[in-house]
Amino acid sequence: MSNPLSMAIIFSCAIVYLSHNLSPMLALWPMESGGFRPWQIVSYAFLHGSFNHLFFNMFAVWMFGTPLEETWGSKRFLSFYLICVVGAALAQMAVQYFSGGMYPTIGASGGVFGLLLAYGVMWPNNRLFLLFIPVPIKAKWFVLLYGGVELVFGITGVVPGVAHFAHLGGMVFGAGLLWKWGWRPGMRWQ
Repeated sequence: MSNPLSMAIIFSCAIVYLSHNLSPMLALWPMESGGFRPWQIVSYAFLHGSFNHLFFNMFAVWMFGTPLEETWGSKRFLSFYLICVVGAALAQMAVQYFSGGMYPTIGASGGVFGLLLAYGVMWPNNRLFLLFIPVPIKAKWFVLLYGGVELVFGITGVVPGVAHFAHLGGMVFGAGLLWKWGWRPGMRWQ
């Protein structure tokens, strides 16, 4: 089985990062900033501000995205990922509109959070062993825990400089699409 789109996302983000081309015109700017362009609702997801930012997002695309693409097929996988990326952008733009924030947003994290949610729905009892949680945890509990942490961090502002509501937007839009597709564990379309 191959994962052409998962790997294309990983390689594209790595190439953009290594080219050091963090053009301000590719980042997601608030509409009121004067810097917003329509393509930014997708292009921002290919930009990363540091090696760690890139590494952890692409590791998550590989870890959660490749099994989803193998199960769903490339077309459905791409639809899902793009909906999560665009949903994350819309959520971030809404938060910035109401908070008055005038800063750019970059990174694939909104799409990654959607993939994480889908993985938890598809394989809720798979155990994940993550570096920052030194014990195995079922995917469904990890998704709920991580989503809850993001919500708390977003509301409290404890971890500034992170687009917590974009992450949650990716999850919410992903959940909406899964619901439309008939949300159930073990979904298969091939």
